[in-house]
Amino acid sequence: MTDELRDRYDVVVVGGGAAGLNGALVLARARRSVVVVDAGEPRNAPAEGVHGLLGHDGTPPAELLARGREEVMRYGGQVVRGSVAGAARDDDGFVVTLADGRSTRARRLLVTTGLVDALPDVPGVAEHWGHDVLHCPYCHGWEVQDQAIGVLGSGPQSVHQALLFRQWSDDVTYVTHTVPPDAEQAEQLAARGIEVVQGAAVALERDRGRLALRLDDGSAVTLQALVVAPRMVARAGFLADLGLRTEPHPTGVGEHVPTDPTGRTAVPGVFAAGNVSDLSAQVGGAAAAGAWAAAQLNGDLVTEETELAVRGRRAVSA
Repeated sequence: MTDELRDRYDVVVVGGGAAGLNGALVLARARRSVVVVDAGEPRNAPAEGVHGLLGHDGTPPAELLARGREEVMRYGGQVVRGSVAGAARDDDGFVVTLADGRSTRARRLLVTTGLVDALPDVPGVAEHWGHDVLHCPYCHGWEVQDQAIGVLGSGPQSVHQALLFRQWSDDVTYVTHTVPPDAEQAEQLAARGIEVVQGAAVALERDRGRLALRLDDGSAVTLQALVVAPRMVARAGFLADLGLRTEPHPTGVGEHVPTDPTGRTAVPGVFAAGNVSDLSAQVGGAAAAGAWAAAQLNGDLVTEETELAVRGRRAVSA
């Protein structure tokens, strides 16, 4: 990584996670001048390993990102440590300003800033996040197979989470907390052998090597892993000056930046990929989305350059 920031690039990639680095890799290989601005705050930092990613299963997140940065730089791309504070329209592109006062210009933006997990406000949950407190069965289900798993009713998909985690363990307990199941959901849980415990959680503690989820009636549910439903909010505040803001996700699980199938946002010249637009994307999906958006973005630049070349040729011929 470097602190050097040039005056102008074809593309500024905002965010140095899987989507941003894979997008930058594609762009650098396309001989575009590209810089990745990386705040160094990956969502999966607490996890011990990345799972379900072909060829890299179990790789520590920091190691995977380090490899990605090396690959981007191998093709002439830059990776700069910093946080983007704002972006504004310029005559022929955008001005991107960093929190430390540095700035640069770009013809296009690729936004891959990911999201923030707003965890349930239960003491002890944040301390265990990414280890004993989980949310994704495909990321962590294998690691907690056959364990005593509790699912905290904390979001619109909580009952669905309980049904999913039942695939990995026959010892699953649903704690109603703020999301009690309706009659149909209660029937589904019962049919799958999932116990339902009524009550609101007030604390998550560790008791002799196991987790104890304390409830408001003084009782406790003993567990080995706790599944929660964080509210997922895209990191996109810096786009406000461009008129681009997050919108509620159709599933009700948080807020995202909508894109079309090519990765284009509602603002011409701004593309987005990864968790900032797809709240459910795992590392592999985010990386693939970054590569796809980068290819579409490069095609957009080629179209623009071709139009300019045609105009120039016509002007010479006139």
